[in-house]
Amino acid sequence: MSDLEAIGDAATGAVLGGAVEPRSGASSGHTHEKNCLNCGAQLVGEYCHACGQKSHVHRTLHAFWHDLLHGVLHFEGKVWHTLPMLAWRPGELTRRYIDGERAKFVSPMALFLFSVFLMFAVASFSGDLSPRISPDAPAELQKSISSNERQIADLQRQRDAAVRANRPTAPYDAKIADLQQDLAVMRGVQQGEIGRIAKTRIDAPDWLSKPLEKAVKNPDLMFYKLKTNAYKFSWMLIPLSVPFLWLLFPFSRRFRLYDHTVFVTYSLSFMTLLVVTAMLIGLAGLPQVAGFAMLVPPFHIYRQLKGTYGLSGRSALVRTILLVTFSIVALTLFFLALFALGLFD
Repeated sequence: MSDLEAIGDAATGAVLGGAVEPRSGASSGHTHEKNCLNCGAQLVGEYCHACGQKSHVHRTLHAFWHDLLHGVLHFEGKVWHTLPMLAWRPGELTRRYIDGERAKFVSPMALFLFSVFLMFAVASFSGDLSPRISPDAPAELQKSISSNERQIADLQRQRDAAVRANRPTAPYDAKIADLQQDLAVMRGVQQGEIGRIAKTRIDAPDWLSKPLEKAVKNPDLMFYKLKTNAYKFSWMLIPLSVPFLWLLFPFSRRFRLYDHTVFVTYSLSFMTLLVVTAMLIGLAGLPQVAGFAMLVPPFHIYRQLKGTYGLSGRSALVRTILLVTFSIVALTLFFLALFALGLFD
């Protein structure tokens, strides 16, 4: 993906996020209508009471770019109220949104859409999702094959000598068998037949073994399809994660599925933005600092659980450990779902 396409992904994410984010507040327009231009109802105030469209609409090129900048940069200013709380007081943000305080904050789904598009835009721009294959790989592979062949020949001569001297040959047989197995794999990679070899070693259902064979045989294609398709199905992480969060509060009358969905969506938004931050720090030449980002998720989950559900410190800690484990399971199910959907066919 080109740099221009990467920037376009980020802009698309902002526009999509803005499309699902309810706008609030008044803004000046370039028309002054007495009736709604959308449904024809008589106007009273800044918005039509019948369909919700703004009373005043823009009809200049300047206004068009103004609206675009609002969508890309700050979601009508709400993002500056949302991001600091999402980073440091995620539990308070989640609880306030659930309780109905909506006008100040970017909605969970709008923020999630934007963060996902931004992550893949930055990853494409930096090349983090591109497979890195050494141009010397074929020569190195041939060198390894030749080395294995020499070792097998040497061991075979030693085995023959042991037979003539009437000594045990079992140690030589075991080493030769291991080297021959490795040699078969390397030759399969060299000849493009690794899928056939991998199939005999992967004990999996047909729906999974077939795409796994293709992924091992052609990793370049796998990375490409993963990069171009994973973000389109990233929304699946939400329904995959909500049941696990429900398990932390089974049969609770106080906390409902809606609460868990808001929690999960805000949490995924933060984790996605954390990945973006880590990639940008890595691009700045500080990979060691970016590595510390791996320590942040458990701490953030702890604070969000404690603030959202009003838990004690011990209760929040136990649920954090469980939720981190559940998150790994949900992420695994997500990638399995990508295979099941045939994204690598």
